[in-house]
Amino acid sequence: MNKRLLASMLALPFAMSAAFAADTAPSVKISGFGTGALTFTDTDQAQFARPNQATGAKKSPRTGIDSNLGLQASTDINSWLSATAQGLVRKDGEEGFGAELAWAFVKAKVSDNVSIRVGRVGLPVFMISDYRNVGYANTMLRPPSDMYSQVPFDNIDGVDGSFQHSFGDTTLTAQLAYGKTEATLAAGSGVLVTLDAKDLLALNLVAEHGPLIVRIGRADAKATIADSVSLNTLVGGLRATGAGYGFSQLAPLANELSVDDKKVSFTSAGAILDWNNVLVQTEIGKRKTDSYINDTTAWYVMGGYRFGKFLPYISHSKLKADNIVANTVPASCPAGYPAACTPTLRALSAGVTRLTTTGTQGQQSTDTIGLRWDFHTSAALKVQIDRIKPKNGQGLLLQPAAGFTGPVTVGAVAVDFVF
Repeated sequence: MNKRLLASMLALPFAMSAAFAADTAPSVKISGFGTGALTFTDTDQAQFARPNQATGAKKSPRTGIDSNLGLQASTDINSWLSATAQGLVRKDGEEGFGAELAWAFVKAKVSDNVSIRVGRVGLPVFMISDYRNVGYANTMLRPPSDMYSQVPFDNIDGVDGSFQHSFGDTTLTAQLAYGKTEATLAAGSGVLVTLDAKDLLALNLVAEHGPLIVRIGRADAKATIADSVSLNTLVGGLRATGAGYGFSQLAPLANELSVDDKKVSFTSAGAILDWNNVLVQTEIGKRKTDSYINDTTAWYVMGGYRFGKFLPYISHSKLKADNIVANTVPASCPAGYPAACTPTLRALSAGVTRLTTTGTQGQQSTDTIGLRWDFHTSAALKVQIDRIKPKNGQGLLLQPAAGFTGPVTVGAVAVDFVF
């Protein structure tokens, strides 16, 4: 996003407070968060990156994988109306650091139990959706990629409403959001494509009882990728070849591969138990689509124990594909067909295989150990080691050398802070 636009949007609370102020201007609260990190691996045969980053880390430590900086401004315009904007600088999609507008909304407090937000709000599809980019608020150095790679969106432009009510010692929060969003995705070799989601409807239910938090959620949308040259070329080639050579199965295959107003859904559940010194956190999520983007299931479980200001933890996560579009391209053409027919089919078949089994559609599991040290009231040092084991390919690793399938060990040292 253009940095001038980002700065303008961050000024939203200031502008709103000035517009609604009468005799005295409401105060504006400025806060922020960030992470400074070094990330490295044990190999130069592939790169490790967070979901949707264009490049990653190898043996030489890199700062951009797990580092970010966020700034938030908020103001209470009156007793029932407030405004919030949050800007975020990180590596996401593009090669270098980029500035983006994470939040920009006006919130109306309808009653003690009901509130409505309009603008750009967080997309509630994960256990830690509202603070997934705030390293200090999370135990682990980064959210488990196996789970969090399933949905590339962080926010939506639209409206959401929240209802909260206590039943004895249990507090229930229901959140319903509707809107649209988009994400710039790294498609390899410096190529970027845009994934649009419209008519996005998300429901988030959270129950809190003492040290236990339980959450379930569901999101549905219609997705489109319109600017992928390779995808459009492949889909067009399948349709043209099917019509030209009389292979009736190629047109349905092209329709199945295309991402044009296709239904997508994500269903998830999770829980956090923070009891005395014991910490347990777990999530499971299932993605389903009507396109080449694989149906997937992912889960993780993390456990830790506090020793004063130190919190060692371990985690295991897994990502698997539930359904991959079947490659129905014939291996060759019958006798008597033009000489160009069989090479064309082979090229199309290779394109279908590459599209459905590589890139961010990979399968893998990850074992993690780490240590968090809260050495300051608003800062924490984290050390984390991940052992990533791809399955049937490269997993979520980037730019692997020919034939390389891992496993890969990833190390990282980070300082998270808030202000």
